Amino acid sequence: MSPVPEILLDVCRNPFLAVGVPIGLGALSGIITGKTARSPWFTEMRAPAGNPPRQAFGPVWTVLYGLMGYASHLAVKSLDAAVTPNATASANKSLRLYWTQLGLNLLWTPLFFGAKQKELALVDMALLLGTVVSMTIEMHDLRTDFSTTWLLAPYCAWLGYASYLNAGYVWLNWNRRNV
Repeated sequence: MSPVPEILLDVCRNPFLAVGVPIGLGALSGIITGKTARSPWFTEMRAPAGNPPRQAFGPVWTVLYGLMGYASHLAVKSLDAAVTPNATASANKSLRLYWTQLGLNLLWTPLFFGAKQKELALVDMALLLGTVVSMTIEMHDLRTDFSTTWLLAPYCAWLGYASYLNAGYVWLNWNRRNV
């Protein structure tokens, strides 16, 4: 497998960029959400039980993006300190998973809210959840004193909940047009 591009490693090396880039990208993605979440397409759908108020999502995602960003910073520090080929490969793999999951994460909002494709968003969510669990397991084995595991555990839990919500919207609104 190819190593993570140096520019992406440099983002993770700087703790402010490591935290700020996912928060900033998430905020941009949230602009799509804000408009469509208030539209009739979304407000008239049946919501699954336990659906939180719309205002909860911004603060929750800001924290989660910050935690995942800092976990990437710890992972790149582990990569830079690696002295064996296995440690280097493991850190590289965890960082490839990090950037992959961030892309999948940022794709979900345009799929669900932008394109109004709840089913495709659910497929993306399943891929995202699997990637994040794999990333968490991979980062757990890095030399970070399990800090990455604690940083990523809330993200894993929230994605499980978000998967339930996405699946609920698909199930409860199966025959609803996407316009």
